[in-house]
Amino acid sequence: MVASNGLSCVLALTLSTVLTASMQMYRQFLSSSQPMTILTGFLGSLLFLLILTAISNLEMTLFGKHFQSKLTEVILSLVIAMFVSGGVHRVAITTCLIFSVIGLYYVNRISIRVHQINAINPQIANNPTSKKRK
Repeated sequence: MVASNGLSCVLALTLSTVLTASMQMYRQFLSSSQPMTILTGFLGSLLFLLILTAISNLEMTLFGKHFQSKLTEVILSLVIAMFVSGGVHRVAITTCLIFSVIGLYYVNRISIRVHQINAINPQIANNPTSKKRK
């Protein structure tokens, strides 16, 4: 079952709120050692992806099905996730940034693979039967 854009936005917002609250509740535990600080950065990168998903789905709901997220939304989501990670431990800001860039790279690769348009020759993409015999 595929969720609609509106439902996906609500789910992503709910999960990001739960993740933010959990990170703040377990702040002492997450900042207790170096591996836990790295885990905090990873959780921050998951928060980044959830916030980006929520913003993107909200925009697709409001502005139409083919609306795409731009750099502004990505930077806003990254700043929010880094701010939340920094509330747990200052080093988690750096690890959140690193994990978020890696996650964004893979999300972009998946998006290109799923929504690929023939950008090399747009005439072929618009007219797939252009090679007819005469």
